Amino acid sequence: MDEIERESMEFDVVIVGAGPAGLAAAIRLKQVNPELSVVVLEKGGEVGAHILSGAVVATVGIDRLLPDWREDSDHPFKTPVTKDQFLLLGPAGSLSLPGFIMPRLMNNHGNYVVSLGNVCRWLATKAEALGVEIYPGFAAAELMYNDQGAVTGVITGDMGVERNGEPGPNFAPGMALLGKYVLLGEGARGSLSKVAIKKFGLDQGREPAKFGIGLKELWQVSPEKHQPGLVQHSFGWPLDYSTGGGSFLYHLENNTVAVGFVVHLNYKNPYIAPFEEFQRFKTHPRIRDTFEGGKRLSYGARAITEGGYQSVPKLCFPGGALIGCSAGFVNVPRIKGSHNAILSGMMAAEHAAEAIAAGRSHDELLDYENGWRDSLIGEDLKRVRNVKPLWSKLGLFGVALGGLDMWLNQLFNWSPFGTMKHGKPDYAATEPASKHSPIEYPKPDGVLTFDRLSSVFLSSTNHDENEPIHLQVKDPDLQKRSELGVFSGPSTRYCPAGVYEWVDEDGNSVSGGPGATDKGGENRDEGHAREARFVINAQNCVHCKTCDIKDPNQNINWVPPQGGEGPVYANM
Repeated sequence: MDEIERESMEFDVVIVGAGPAGLAAAIRLKQVNPELSVVVLEKGGEVGAHILSGAVVATVGIDRLLPDWREDSDHPFKTPVTKDQFLLLGPAGSLSLPGFIMPRLMNNHGNYVVSLGNVCRWLATKAEALGVEIYPGFAAAELMYNDQGAVTGVITGDMGVERNGEPGPNFAPGMALLGKYVLLGEGARGSLSKVAIKKFGLDQGREPAKFGIGLKELWQVSPEKHQPGLVQHSFGWPLDYSTGGGSFLYHLENNTVAVGFVVHLNYKNPYIAPFEEFQRFKTHPRIRDTFEGGKRLSYGARAITEGGYQSVPKLCFPGGALIGCSAGFVNVPRIKGSHNAILSGMMAAEHAAEAIAAGRSHDELLDYENGWRDSLIGEDLKRVRNVKPLWSKLGLFGVALGGLDMWLNQLFNWSPFGTMKHGKPDYAATEPASKHSPIEYPKPDGVLTFDRLSSVFLSSTNHDENEPIHLQVKDPDLQKRSELGVFSGPSTRYCPAGVYEWVDEDGNSVSGGPGATDKGGENRDEGHAREARFVINAQNCVHCKTCDIKDPNQNINWVPPQGGEGPVYANM
C-alpha cells in the first residue's frame, strides 16, 4: 500500500477540519488575500456532521470575523440568552445559586443558544463564497514531510480497503494535498494533531492535556415547558464528590432543549459509566419535568479539552500550526470554546498569509505561538486557569475556591494559587478495580432514559463493516491482562456508544459493565477472564475519542475510518 501512486494538488494553505477554527482560518485567509488558494478537508459526510457542542456561543469571534453578520437573514443565531440559572444538585433536591455570587465572566448576557453544527454550515457558505474549496467526506489520514522534516501536506485516507487491509474491488487511493502551511483544526484529540504534538515535542514543558467526555441529547418539549433563551448549568448529583463534571439545559427555538452532561476523564473509579450517569441525571426532580411529555430527537458524544492555559502545547511546528480545540482553547467553567477556536483560526491565518506574502513556506509561524497569550484567547483562559485543578484536587470545595479564584483574577488580575499544575494525565488517574465496587445503574425506561444502542441509532452513525477496524489495539495481550484483569474492562463503560465488549465463549459479559452477568474486578471468575474476547463494534463509533484518552494503558489508538463515515448530527 505504501507504493500506491497518488494524485496531488497544491494549495497555499491546507486546513484539516471544517469546524469553527478551520472555517474561520479559511475565511480570514481569503479576507487578507483573495488570491490565496485554500482548501478545507472535513472527514464528516457534510460540514457540521461531526460537530457536537452545547452550545452557548459568545460572539466575540464572529464579531471580529464577520462584523456585519447580524445583517445576514440566514445566520443561525436565533435565540439570545434570556436567563442564567446555576444549580447544585443533591440526590433529591437542589440549591439555586444566586447570580450575584457568580463571577461576571459566567454571565451569558449577549450570548446565543445555538447549534454549533448549524453555525459551521453557515460559515462554510461564507468560505465558499470567498473561493475556499471545501471537501467533505475526505479524512486526512497522514502528514507529509519534506527532507528537512517539515510538514508539506496531508494524504487523505484510501477508500475501499478490505478488512484484511488489502484493496477491494472499489478501491480508490487517497490524494496528496500539498500546502505551504497546514493548519490542524480537528477538534479535541485530533489524530494528526496527536502525531504532530509527539513528533515535534509540542507538549514539552506543558502540563498534561486534560479532557472530559460530553454527552448530549436534543429534545422536543411541550410548549408550556419551553423557555427560549434559558441557560441552566448544574453540578453535583449524580456524580460523587470525588468525580468532576456538570450538566446543562439550553432552551433553543422551536420548543427544543439541548441537555448535556460532562464527566471529567480524570475519574478514579473504573466502574463509572458516563452514559449511565447522564441518563440518571435526567431523572432528578429538578430536571425530569422539562422532558416529561417530550420526545428525544438526537444523541451524540464528544471529548472536550479541559487542560486550559497551562496545557496548551506549542502551537506551531515546521510547516503548520494547531488551531481551535486541537490546541485546547476551551474555557472549562464556561463550557465554551468556539469563540476561542474562531479567534485562533483567524490569528493563525493572518500569520500564515503574512509569511506567504514574504515568500516563506514550511517554516514555523512563531509569531502565532508568541502572541496568543497576550490575545483575547490568553486573557480568557488565564482568568480560569485554576478552576480545573482545584476541582480535581478538592471536589466541591475546590469548585467554591475556583469561583473565588475567578473573582480575584477578574478584579485584581491576581491569584493566590499562582498557576496550578494538573498532575498526571487522565488515563493514569484510573485505579485498579480492586479499590472500588461495581456500580448498579438503573435500567432505562425507554421514555426518559435510554440504552446506548438506541441512542447511537439517533446519531445516524454508519461505517462500512468490511473496512479495517479504525480502533487499533496495539497489544491484545496487554488489553486482556491489564484492561480486563486489573481494571475490569472500563472500555465497556467509558465508551458512550457500546463499541467495546469483553465476552466469554457463550457471549456473556465478563467485564462488570452495564448488563454484565458477573461482579467484575476481584470477584470475577478467573477462568472466564482467561477465555474472554475483546469485541470491537467499530460500526457504532461516534468518533468521541474517549477510548484514545482514557484507556489506562494507552493501548487503543483512534485513527480515522473512511471519509464520510461516523455520525451525522442534525441541529446538534
